[in-house]
Amino acid sequence: MSSNTQAVNLQQAMPQVFESLTQVHFSLNDHDLPPSLRHLIHLRASQINQCGFCVKMHTREAREANESNERLDRLIVWRHVNDFTAAEQAALAWTEALTVLNPHADYAPLRGALREHFNDAQIAALTAEIGMINLWNRLQVSRH
Repeated sequence: MSSNTQAVNLQQAMPQVFESLTQVHFSLNDHDLPPSLRHLIHLRASQINQCGFCVKMHTREAREANESNERLDRLIVWRHVNDFTAAEQAALAWTEALTVLNPHADYAPLRGALREHFNDAQIAALTAEIGMINLWNRLQVSRH
């Protein structure tokens, strides 16, 4: 591979940015979202964004946190199985809506579904988690 086409080592090229992004996760950990939910949204966004590195990492982390193989196997079809709670389904719908942006999307019903299970601080944390995983996915995909 020519040096013109090699992936840029982003962490080496801008270490201060990576340190700042890591600090965002420390702040998000202070919110009371269940870790199992974080694993599901990180993995679902990574699947949609086709980030192989992130899918492997988040699958491994979810298993290490005792997420079942069955639920992980069916996450990609979460709408068509009964493995996920209503709260998880609302969060997964929000994850998909914020990962695949549709100019015609109506976010109001999705927020309504979220508010049945989460308070505003949790919704804000969930939204930030989704934004961050999408950022990480895009940084990693740039290395494909």
